[in-house]
Amino acid sequence: MKNRVNEFIGLTVILLLLTACNPFKPQIRQSPAGELPETFSLYSKESAPLGRWWEEFHDPQLTGLIEEALADNLSLKEAWSRLNQARSLAVQVGAALYPDLTGTAGAFYERRRSENGSSKTESSHDYSLGLISSYELDLWGRIRSGREAALLDVTAAREEVNTAAMTLAAEVAQRWIFIISQQMQKRLLEHQLQVNRTYLELIELRFRMSMVSALDVYQQKQVVEDIRAEIPLVEAEEQVLRHELALLLGKTPQVELKIDRVGLPEPTEIPATGLPADLLSFRPDLRRAGMRLQAAEWQVAAARANRLPAIRLTAGAQYGKGDMDVLFDNWLLSLAGNLTAPIFDGNRRAAEVDRRQALVDENLSAYRQAVLTAIKEVENALVIESKQREHIRGLEKVEVAARRALEEAGLRYRNGLTDYLPVLTQLLAVQRLERDLIQQRANLFNARISLYRALGGTWTESLTP
Repeated sequence: MKNRVNEFIGLTVILLLLTACNPFKPQIRQSPAGELPETFSLYSKESAPLGRWWEEFHDPQLTGLIEEALADNLSLKEAWSRLNQARSLAVQVGAALYPDLTGTAGAFYERRRSENGSSKTESSHDYSLGLISSYELDLWGRIRSGREAALLDVTAAREEVNTAAMTLAAEVAQRWIFIISQQMQKRLLEHQLQVNRTYLELIELRFRMSMVSALDVYQQKQVVEDIRAEIPLVEAEEQVLRHELALLLGKTPQVELKIDRVGLPEPTEIPATGLPADLLSFRPDLRRAGMRLQAAEWQVAAARANRLPAIRLTAGAQYGKGDMDVLFDNWLLSLAGNLTAPIFDGNRRAAEVDRRQALVDENLSAYRQAVLTAIKEVENALVIESKQREHIRGLEKVEVAARRALEEAGLRYRNGLTDYLPVLTQLLAVQRLERDLIQQRANLFNARISLYRALGGTWTESLTP
């Protein structure tokens, strides 16, 4: 009996070894990304930062928010689920490389009465055990090509997770920055409201002394009410941003988020960017697009192999006997081969090859477009941050000049050399510049976040579900 089992196992091993080469294996592309620029516009010889870029802001609160989002964000969990689906599908596709082995068992019992009319009965027992194995010889690499495509889909799904994580970290940081800016705007408006109330009290005093007209009083009251009306809008914008941040954290909008930073982080110099070619390795969306392209090429190989004949081998061992004690003494071993070859299918298989090739062309164009988009995003972030810094420096100079003009206008007004309109004009200009500077500094940090997002990195490789 042991020898017979060994024979069956040996036969199965032989079937596993009966495989041939893959004549349709895709050729390695020399430059699928196309021609790339040698450097970015703000060229740096140093490599781009690839780690946890948000730690640059040195704020434990921001770090905690991003880590919480990476753990609880529902969209990111969806990406993890799609990755698990791709892994399971790859296992299913790869299973065809191995023989199927199915076990069978049966028992039959029959009892019948004697035909001569006596009360005597007869009974019979039959027992059976069997093993059935089937295996398709992958002569042309159809199955292996499908498996390679499925494995590449798994890698692409992982890169989708990485892409989602990078996007999520950037969105959390952006909401955090703008929430802080809205808080600063509210505090500034409240301060400006108090300042304008003080101006109003002084003007009303001068009006009671018949030193100014009622027009001055009404104009200043208008300014007070305008600022008072701005505060609810700022509060609403902050609350909307908090709702968006809560959603990114996988929480309901009603959750109270503690964000109480006094001011914006101190800006640092523009980080090194590396070379445009580095994006092919550091951007997960580009890696995903490249994997999709390779998977499509392997699907072409599978479609071409499907047009050729296929051989399926079937082996079986059947044991049967009416007595369990001698069951394994009565056995039958079988081996069969089946050859199938397409003769006429209305060009269905040929059309499938053409369709798969068109998908390769589509994925190639999508990959090159993604590369160009990535380079554009880096260049845009560099230009925006650079020019934003210039803009802020200009606004700071304007603010200094506006404050001096306000002082001069106030002095002339107190000395009776001019009416209140120049004072009011300069006061509004200074307060508008104060609010604008807060917004522009927040925009500067937003540009920095966009730059980090555009450069990609390797910090997502350590993420787990």
